[in-house]
Amino acid sequence: MQTEIILAGFGGQGVLFGGQLLAYTAMDCGYEVTWIPSYGPEMRGGTANCTVIIADEEIGSPSVRNPSAVLVFNLPSLDKYEPMVKSGGVLIVNSSLINRDLNRSDLQAIKIPANEIAESIGSKRLTNMVMLGALISELPVLTIKQLETGLDNHIPDHHRDLLEMNYQALREGSLFLKSERVPPD
Repeated sequence: MQTEIILAGFGGQGVLFGGQLLAYTAMDCGYEVTWIPSYGPEMRGGTANCTVIIADEEIGSPSVRNPSAVLVFNLPSLDKYEPMVKSGGVLIVNSSLINRDLNRSDLQAIKIPANEIAESIGSKRLTNMVMLGALISELPVLTIKQLETGLDNHIPDHHRDLLEMNYQALREGSLFLKSERVPPD
């Protein structure tokens, strides 16, 4: 098994931390992992994306052309990464910031109002956890429980007070797919 995942958005959306959480959690579960970040020089607002590979065997290359799954947090990321997702792959779209129709029908596409869900929990900074919860429901490479354990083990000390809200955001992202899933346009 080898699963390639790209998270893409702009700085300040928690894209890199979301990828780190996937990588750390998978590593804690005994998988082989790569995590490659890419970001612009801006502190906030510039492009930010990362590639995570999770495998049960040694990973030959950290380079990914056609990922199994992509989480897009903004429109420029959708424009860039939608064509790259492998046929039959998973595309999680933050419909809070993206209002265009998708160009492909050969994907498992999920539109989720991640910002609104995060704000209803208490902070738009939880958008990344909402998106990860949706991903894990559609691409079960890890479980929500494993991600919660990963958060507990790897969240920075100065954010430990947000742990329960992060757990809730993961669960809400997962539950969204079960209750209000919107089919691709």
